[in-house]
Amino acid sequence: MARESEQFQVQRVIGNNVVMVQGGKNGKEYVIIGKGIGFAVKGSGVIEGNDHRIEKLFRLEDRDEWSQYQILLEDIDPKVMRITDEIITDIAREFPGKLNDKIYLALPSHIQFTIFRLRSGMDIVNPFLQETKMTFPKEFEIAYKAAGKISSEFQVEIPEDEVGFLTYHVYSAVSNVPIGQLVKASNIVSELLDMIQKERNITFEHGSMNHVRLMIHLRFSIERILQGSLVDNPFVKHIKKEYKEEYKLAQKLGKVMQTTLGADVPEEEICFLAMHLRRLFQTLEKNK
Repeated sequence: MARESEQFQVQRVIGNNVVMVQGGKNGKEYVIIGKGIGFAVKGSGVIEGNDHRIEKLFRLEDRDEWSQYQILLEDIDPKVMRITDEIITDIAREFPGKLNDKIYLALPSHIQFTIFRLRSGMDIVNPFLQETKMTFPKEFEIAYKAAGKISSEFQVEIPEDEVGFLTYHVYSAVSNVPIGQLVKASNIVSELLDMIQKERNITFEHGSMNHVRLMIHLRFSIERILQGSLVDNPFVKHIKKEYKEEYKLAQKLGKVMQTTLGADVPEEEICFLAMHLRRLFQTLEKNK
């Protein structure tokens, strides 16, 4: 987008580095991120499109989403914005490439609310903590360091459960998978694991290799389904013929995913799941 001849009217200064504006060629509402950009236009003012301080300019497409962030961000503590900048810099260092723009709004809102909850003595419980640690180890490590910065700045103890939630924000920033979608996927994974255990009358040893492998496969299978990414499985006919029991169970699991996600589950995914189930059951049988 060529911005040299454009002007943006400041609607709200969120922090020293974040402002909400309106303008450009189409008169739409945008968020501008840039070091010191808010400090220079305290109150109201105009930002030229060629202002060297503009690092990022993006628009929230959904009007309801815009209103939600506007409400959430209007009272953000400047210290929260500064810590957010540091954390995002750390994420960008570990994951070179373009980050999801929404991290600049979603993360400070999350951090501020977390601090409020901790200072109010509210518990933070994350039922997906172990799964998150095992599925996203690098992102969890970054989130752990981020928690240390938040703890030091605001003199609050960040529990590990909260580190798990911060991990979702890190992963969302680098993968463009929405936070809500990550939470939904975690819920479905737990449901599917329970189904497998009940169907075969087995119990997974939490954190075991079998448990982790299956959990990770389910997690990324769900993401592929949600994103409409197709996988090639040249063994579909063989699996349906040779792994009938596992295929039957995989079909049941696929129906749950389809109903919950509201998306078709390709036959290739069903058969890949049947393969993982076959390997799992064979391993469990050997270890009896």
